[in-house]
Amino acid sequence: MDAATKRLGGPAEGHRLDVADGDAIAAFFEQVGEFDHLVYTAGESLLIKPLADTAPQEARALFERRFWGAFLSAKYAAPRLRDGGSITFSSGVLAIRPLPGTALAAGITGGVEALSRALAVELAPLRVNVVQPGVIRTELWDSSVPDPEAFLQGAGSGLLTGRVGTAEEAAAAYLFALSNAYVTGTTLAVDGGAALV
Repeated sequence: MDAATKRLGGPAEGHRLDVADGDAIAAFFEQVGEFDHLVYTAGESLLIKPLADTAPQEARALFERRFWGAFLSAKYAAPRLRDGGSITFSSGVLAIRPLPGTALAAGITGGVEALSRALAVELAPLRVNVVQPGVIRTELWDSSVPDPEAFLQGAGSGLLTGRVGTAEEAAAAYLFALSNAYVTGTTLAVDGGAALV
């Protein structure tokens, strides 16, 4: 958090928060007060393993941060968002194109997309969208796969773009969702064509 805040510079500030703790989320948004946009990208390394090998407590822990954390963040943030504000969640291409060993990730990301659409209807005119990244070159893969560089090279070679995405390309989708006041209830794919191959 400190390194990210330093990289951003200027008026950026960082706060550590356990998004599996509903009381902590409520207290955080109470402290923040009014603001314009919520972008929810929290989540730990992906759990890629067969269903038979997935312990129930592992599955629940991932849902706590990636789904329930998003749900509760929206619940406590929505009353504090100014007119013209928005909520943008993060899902992933596994929601529509799962692979073996990704049932949990696919379930969570699919759930987040359904949550986004439902909240766009319920919270209107507040806008709610979701960005659906494919494989993006970030630190996420450092603890998700044994050889991150080999994984990224292999994943990119099978895409229509011939490479994986960059953090800047993913960020551009979030900025679009924040800035376009006519976009709500939408899932924006940034996947290099992964849904088609």
